[in-house]
Amino acid sequence: MKKIRDLAELFAVFFKIGAITFGGGLAMLPNLEHELTVKRNWTSRDQLLDYFAIGQATPGIIAVNVATFVGYTRAGILGGCIATLGVVTPSVLIISLIALVFQSITGIALVQTALAGMNLAVAAMLCQITWKLHSKVLASVLGIILFLIAFLGIVVFHVPTAIVIIATIITGIIIHMIKGKK
Repeated sequence: MKKIRDLAELFAVFFKIGAITFGGGLAMLPNLEHELTVKRNWTSRDQLLDYFAIGQATPGIIAVNVATFVGYTRAGILGGCIATLGVVTPSVLIISLIALVFQSITGIALVQTALAGMNLAVAAMLCQITWKLHSKVLASVLGIILFLIAFLGIVVFHVPTAIVIIATIITGIIIHMIKGKK
């Protein structure tokens, strides 16, 4: 009975996160941090950051990957499936409803204004979580150098983001291997 309650809670938490967040995986990070780290203590901030980084580096939607990792950690394969189902269900329901009425509402000025407002809210949330996580990511000179290289590569030299992600994964592995040998 406890396992069913735990799975129901996993589904409910990720359903809530999926239902109240607009803007995809990056926009979900503040809600994930609040629900999983602060409110429930299911992950540490470092674990969540690791899940998020792995979620970005693996195929698929970041929020779905993070939900799967957390669900799996809490309740095995079934937990991963339940958490994943929880986070995607609100989107499926909302998209299905929107698809039914979208054509008739896109020209309405109020709808266009609401969508523009949502974009601003998502941008603010991204700034907030970036600020919260910067101390972990930029904790060393090496971290700052790697951040600047990645930033310049993407913004100035227009290096595809996927290449930067792969390069940072390889760099992280090399750094870990070097530190492990000391």
